[in-house]
Amino acid sequence: MGIKSFLAKPYASFLVKTMRKLHENPAEAQKEIFHNLIQQASQTQFGKDHQFVEITSHQEFVKKVPIRDYEQLRPYIDQIVEGKPDVLWPGKPAYFCKTSGTTSGAKYIPLSKESVPDHIHAAKMAMLCYIDETGKSQYLDGKMMFLQGSPEMSDKNGIPVGRLSGITAHWVPNYLQKNRLPSWETNCIDDWETKVDAVVDETTPADMRLISGIPSWVQMYFEKVLEKTGKATIAEVFPNFSLFIYGGLNYEPYRPIFKKLMGKDIPAVETFPASEGFIAYQDSQKKPGLLLNLEAGIFYEFVPVDEIHNENPTRLTVSEVEVGVNYALILNTNSGLWGYNIGDTVKFVSTNPHRLIVSGRIKHFISAFGEHVIAEEVESTMKEVMDLFHVQVREFHLAPQVNPAEGELPYHEWFVEFEQKPANMDAMRMRMDLLMQEKNPYYKDLIQGNILQPLRVTSIERDGFQKMMKSRGKLGGQNKIPRLANDCTLADLLADYKL
Repeated sequence: MGIKSFLAKPYASFLVKTMRKLHENPAEAQKEIFHNLIQQASQTQFGKDHQFVEITSHQEFVKKVPIRDYEQLRPYIDQIVEGKPDVLWPGKPAYFCKTSGTTSGAKYIPLSKESVPDHIHAAKMAMLCYIDETGKSQYLDGKMMFLQGSPEMSDKNGIPVGRLSGITAHWVPNYLQKNRLPSWETNCIDDWETKVDAVVDETTPADMRLISGIPSWVQMYFEKVLEKTGKATIAEVFPNFSLFIYGGLNYEPYRPIFKKLMGKDIPAVETFPASEGFIAYQDSQKKPGLLLNLEAGIFYEFVPVDEIHNENPTRLTVSEVEVGVNYALILNTNSGLWGYNIGDTVKFVSTNPHRLIVSGRIKHFISAFGEHVIAEEVESTMKEVMDLFHVQVREFHLAPQVNPAEGELPYHEWFVEFEQKPANMDAMRMRMDLLMQEKNPYYKDLIQGNILQPLRVTSIERDGFQKMMKSRGKLGGQNKIPRLANDCTLADLLADYKL
């Protein structure tokens, strides 16, 4: 056992115990954060516009600060981008985190000097919780690979601009720098396919023990490693590989393929980072859900999903949420985001402590016919049929077909890239449809009322999803393929890769 792995155990024990104490009284922890945020921002332009000096309770805050998305908060953000200080948070941001917008084009999410360390701390806690629970810390003695965006920064009126993973690359602790791969030079390669090839070249000779990234892109990396080495499994290439850390996508649909690629069961730790804040991380291998991060400088609000478009929706605090209810996640952060609708929906699986699952995206749903199908229903359906029919799926996307051939009823079309197709595709398709009816009563009514016909499955060629993403300039990095959409934008692109 190396010195790092040896010292990590008492260090993990101390920090995890400290974190657990916060969760003994989450309401008090959140109340303290709330008042600190209000006090620190009271003299900013936003604080003055919304009378922060008069706010002493969450109820008063709700009356003065409406829920906003990026476009609605943009008049303030644009002033920060132009170089004005003290707009949403004291001073100027330490960074702008640049993300891809839909209606707004590029989005510039401010990160303050206070918030960046919170991102790093949460990532560290995810690893330390694993060590504290399992006693396994040997991965710290080998190489660790983070498949991420370029750490190179551009400049916006004196403020560094980059992707979240590229920004955090500047903050990797010194004691881990020697363990870290790929090299700085490789991480700076802009073209994703060229970058992955270079990552493969650097990592295949190394003693890789921890690998981290979005599942879809790590899968691409694994496949290239096996292609280069001629080995059958990742375990043969990296015999000491012992921990996979991921975020951004539900891992369950990928799990069978990853098990095949890895050659053995590798423990996994899920995280829920976002440009706006590090929301949650998996703190236990034994209990479901991700632990809500109470050390993030974030005051959380939760709005029942069916109220999110109301003029005055119910805004609940952490002490008021219930298990099993879908909530839109609203953030108030130490980077100056106020009443900010992040776009994700969550569902608590426990409130002692507060553990949640990411149930979907507010904008990622299908309700072309009033069914309001969400990602949680779609992903669980796919997982169940994969288990039942012993199939492996590389990627999938669901869209409504509202203009079928003449004389046909509309339907939901599932675009699926199979690793291993079912022996009886029609039986699988019908089972999928029945599962969707069980999970969504509105969909069931539409099927039984002959408004919709049963769903269809369209097979996509090998690497078809990657080719589609490349055609959009969205290959790799932090780009994710949405599981479902309420229109046919991606479906129309995927049509070029049908089998």
